[in-house]
Amino acid sequence: MIIAVDGPTASGKGTIAKALAAHFRLPHLDTGLLYRAVGRQCQLDGGDPNDPVAALAACSFPESLLADPELRSEEAGGLASQVSVHPTVRRALYERQRSFALQPGGAVLDGRDIGTVIAPEADIKLFVTASVEARALRRFLEMQAHGRAVSLKDVATDLAARDDRDLSRKEAPLAVAEDAIVLDTSELDRDEAIAAAIAVAGKRR
Repeated sequence: MIIAVDGPTASGKGTIAKALAAHFRLPHLDTGLLYRAVGRQCQLDGGDPNDPVAALAACSFPESLLADPELRSEEAGGLASQVSVHPTVRRALYERQRSFALQPGGAVLDGRDIGTVIAPEADIKLFVTASVEARALRRFLEMQAHGRAVSLKDVATDLAARDDRDLSRKEAPLAVAEDAIVLDTSELDRDEAIAAAIAVAGKRR
């Protein structure tokens, strides 16, 4: 069984994907982490993430980089959004994600093009979304909890910019697959969102 979980930044798709993987006892891949690693490697190389040549070169990042806690930072998220617009980068990471999805027994993958590009044949497709205001507040509180000084306005501006890049890129833009179930988590807390996703997945299964 393949479960595809797509959605914009800070919508809760990662949390939901992990919960679904645990519930159905399936391996999980946060595909966004791959793009964060490319962005981070590009930065370490002194390259420009907006340069397709530099971004493609960074796709050869070492496996050990995936364990770098810096990949979970807001900066890494921004870099990932920048490198992900390059078609060459997306093609370079395609097979890696595709292989994970097609492993025996199935898997859960979350990202922005899982149900539309990586695993269009997924048995269950969820598109997790939330308003920019709700997502910005969640990310703002999360960053505050980690001692990072940032304004709610700046977080909202950054999320809006990422949304624009994800929606407008020419290759594999963020989109709702035709057969996906849309789950809006704007008014849901963490546990409610997970419960709703498991219920939806259970019915679709």
